[in-house]
Amino acid sequence: MSLHPVLSSVTDRIIERSRPWRSAYLARMASALQQGVQRNALSCTNLAHGFAAFPANDKLALRQARVPSVAIISSYNDMLSAHQPFERFPQLIKDAARAAGGVAQFAGGVPAMCDGVTQGQPGMELSLFSRDAIAMSTAIALSHNMFDAAVYLGVCDKIVPGLLIGALHFGHLPAVFIPAGPMTSGMSNSEKARVRQLYAQGKIGRAELLEAESQSYHGAGTCTFYGTANSNQMLMEVMGLHLPGAAFITPGTPLRDALTAAAAQRAVHIATHTPDYTPVGRLVDEKSIVNAIIALLATGGSTNHTLHLVAIAKAAGIVIDWDDFSALSAVIPLLTRIYPNGDADVNHFHAAGGTGFVIRELLDAGLLHDDVTTILGKSLRAHCSEPFLQDGALVWQPSPALSADTNVVRGAAEPFSADGGLRLLSGNLGRAVIKVSAVKPAYRRVEAPAIVFDSQEAFLQAYKADELNRDFVVVVRFQGPRANGMPELHSLTPALANLQDAGFHVALVTDGRMSGASGKVPAAIHVSPEVLAGGALGRVRTGDMMLLDADAGILQALVPDAEWAARSQATADLRSNQVGMGRDLFAMFRATVSAAEEGATTFDLPPVLPTVEKVTV
Repeated sequence: MSLHPVLSSVTDRIIERSRPWRSAYLARMASALQQGVQRNALSCTNLAHGFAAFPANDKLALRQARVPSVAIISSYNDMLSAHQPFERFPQLIKDAARAAGGVAQFAGGVPAMCDGVTQGQPGMELSLFSRDAIAMSTAIALSHNMFDAAVYLGVCDKIVPGLLIGALHFGHLPAVFIPAGPMTSGMSNSEKARVRQLYAQGKIGRAELLEAESQSYHGAGTCTFYGTANSNQMLMEVMGLHLPGAAFITPGTPLRDALTAAAAQRAVHIATHTPDYTPVGRLVDEKSIVNAIIALLATGGSTNHTLHLVAIAKAAGIVIDWDDFSALSAVIPLLTRIYPNGDADVNHFHAAGGTGFVIRELLDAGLLHDDVTTILGKSLRAHCSEPFLQDGALVWQPSPALSADTNVVRGAAEPFSADGGLRLLSGNLGRAVIKVSAVKPAYRRVEAPAIVFDSQEAFLQAYKADELNRDFVVVVRFQGPRANGMPELHSLTPALANLQDAGFHVALVTDGRMSGASGKVPAAIHVSPEVLAGGALGRVRTGDMMLLDADAGILQALVPDAEWAARSQATADLRSNQVGMGRDLFAMFRATVSAAEEGATTFDLPPVLPTVEKVTV
């Protein structure tokens, strides 16, 4: 089928908009590539330091042969369930690389924090900035210039975007991403949500809540709901940075180990100066970025990617904005129902058809670019498959022709919704995004008085004091990246859900984040500009009538124009956001961060060198 015209037009305008920065990026990438293996650039002293502790045979290979050397960059730690499986991966990778005719070294680790642990805590104010810290850590690991390719071990929220941003700053090196996989299914997500609401109502105690959470998060692997972590994995698949079907194979299984070994061998085969050399800086291009946006929309993925994909694109010299998301969302069908947009978890999704099924359905409907480079070659069609072990050998079979459960995943001809799960809102409050895939149509328009808070703690105090039993739009401001690092505000969800269930019309408007766990209450998030950058949320007063209309794309304070223009900006004492729990170390991030729609990044697009006219002497 021919490509959908909206997909073509959005891609074309991104290519044209990005042209000067993309050209500068590709030129810089080409200049970084050495003749022969990358370590040829090193002096003998440099090189001796680089393999001093290497096993003798691997050291000999590096000294005498032109074999590819693969860097291992890992987010391993054993406190976080999603990253604990990576403990075993380096040895698997080293053995597999050696068998493929290369070598692999553990080049460096990157930090990995969990928003599930820091949610509602001061440490959450480091979360978004950890993405750029991870990118910088990746750069430090690769700065030794010893390597001809790299494998990246990461799963969760800021970790995968940070690793990919770091990888793109070394875009001349091929990159293969290796996931850990989800934990096995525990307590159902709907039951977990019910228990959380009971706790917010004061009907059960902390012991009962902890028991329920422990049944939900019970073992090694990623959380099984479709939040940012699992959205990351979907995007790596559709961008061709994973082996096909690798995303949702559970850890500690023979198939998971086989995929890890095969990924390492693929890195060797596409390394610099091999016949299949595939630099990540060319693999991630305008078409693959558009494919990532489409996969996000088609699966109801995390709103965090309206930040992360912008930042990833910027790292490759590509400029996208929320208008691109909005235009694509209008024509991309919603093909999945995975919690919080449904009851199923990612294990159910994988069993019902998984990533390969979704990719094939979108390709067949003309809703993805097939002519992109992946780690397997020049077509995305190769990723419409799923892995199996057959007599101990890793094989791929075509993804199923039909969904095994149409309550979880459907074909493009029978979607859950004709459009994607994310929408752009605009009005006199600025621009914002909203995830509507889990919001029932009856709740998508709220017109009610504002109640303004400067922190999530203040809102929860009012809720516990029974001061919010009415229709309202809660405005939680001073939550942007400049103010306090733009924390996620999940702790508001149970309270707002209880109020909506009680029959009140409620909505959230904030310059903070909600992420992939955005649920059934309408939430206008990432409002830009943020208050600290002069954003209009600073003009809202408690009692102002507000309109949030997700279907019409409106976010408006219903205040007379003259009165609105005359209002001064609110102020707040933010000193408590600047110290403690490491926040003082991140002052430079708060001071230099860009707006949410620009990716909330602390780095710029590649510098464009001015054109110099030739002068005849």
